[in-house]
Amino acid sequence: MRTSSTFSILFWIYGARAINNQTNIYVRITLNGKKVNISLKRKIDIDSWDIKRQRVIGKSKAARSINLYLDEVQSKIYRIHERLKTEEKPFTPQTIKARLLGEHKKHFSFQDIVTYHNEKMQHKLHRNTMRQYQTSQRYMLSYIAKEYKNPDIYLKDLNYSFIIGFEDFLRSYEPKAGQLKIGNNTAMKHIKRLRRMVSLAYRMEWINRDPFINFKPKIVKSEREFLSKDKLERIEKLQSSIERLLVVKDLFVFSCYTGISYSDIIKLTSENLVVGIDGSRWIMAKRTKTGTPFKIPLLEKAENIIDKYKDHPRTQDNEKLLPGLSNQKLNSYLKEIADLCRINKNLTFHMARHTFATTVTLSNGVPIETVSKLLGHTKIATTQIYARVMEEKVGQDMDMLRARLSS
Repeated sequence: MRTSSTFSILFWIYGARAINNQTNIYVRITLNGKKVNISLKRKIDIDSWDIKRQRVIGKSKAARSINLYLDEVQSKIYRIHERLKTEEKPFTPQTIKARLLGEHKKHFSFQDIVTYHNEKMQHKLHRNTMRQYQTSQRYMLSYIAKEYKNPDIYLKDLNYSFIIGFEDFLRSYEPKAGQLKIGNNTAMKHIKRLRRMVSLAYRMEWINRDPFINFKPKIVKSEREFLSKDKLERIEKLQSSIERLLVVKDLFVFSCYTGISYSDIIKLTSENLVVGIDGSRWIMAKRTKTGTPFKIPLLEKAENIIDKYKDHPRTQDNEKLLPGLSNQKLNSYLKEIADLCRINKNLTFHMARHTFATTVTLSNGVPIETVSKLLGHTKIATTQIYARVMEEKVGQDMDMLRARLSS
């Protein structure tokens, strides 16, 4: 047997509490005999109230404005009531009041989105990416503590001013001894991580607006460092009695001829070495950073390095294709190699990936679409940032154009 439900809305004024003949308008919500009164924060003259119509008398601008507001409140209450009925959960006039005033929504704080983001993303993002987020979050919380004299703020208080203030905080941040000052692009990376966290809160309806809507990041484009053919040959020809330098040299050269990053190289096993569609040996794996698959036909110099370490003690125990060592030591040893090879560059392992994209592939006529596939990029635009064609190649292309035009 279904029970009937009674629901009504009444607008009224509290004449007994009038001051100078002015009093507030209230709305009363009645549901199944239970009532709740809500002050609408609108004052009118007692004599202008029509009890029967439950509206202000007259057609003045003020009267029309208040009556329109009362119509909107009435419509909103009806919509809330209908929505609550569809949810098929018990509710009372207090429930409707909470929805009307927005009191049912929890006011989430900045700490809430930090905790939620880190919990939900720890299995989606690479641990190195998570560490970068945690570094950015420390800067964010330091800014909040300094600017608001409080360890936390409500997300609803985030606005354009907050973002501009955080940017200024990063640019003026005094680094600790041994740390570099935060540059423009590094500041933009911290703000980019803030934006992703705020967007997550917006999609979950923790905030009603996106404070980043008018913010435009200012990225300064910089040329990616790579080795010329001459400098790469110097490293390839390096001889040393120090084994660790020779291992680092081989790993670096292998990356120069495959474009594989160090984090991916140290994970390669014999299972990643396959026979490709052309009958030659290929490396097939997934990028540690993005999970994007890559397939790379091996050039002779890369094959020779794999063969060199096939029965090496440092690969026999762990069944890896190549020996590994910590990234920190790797870049330290690369500086020694740069000195021995008379290379006046800050030699880092990632420079090998850039060298593959420019000196080894693009400069030898490999189409950028192919290079993009080899690097495991999902967009050619990314490859265009990493792979800058050398002036030598530009000169060769122009010479070919001149020859064609003259003929």
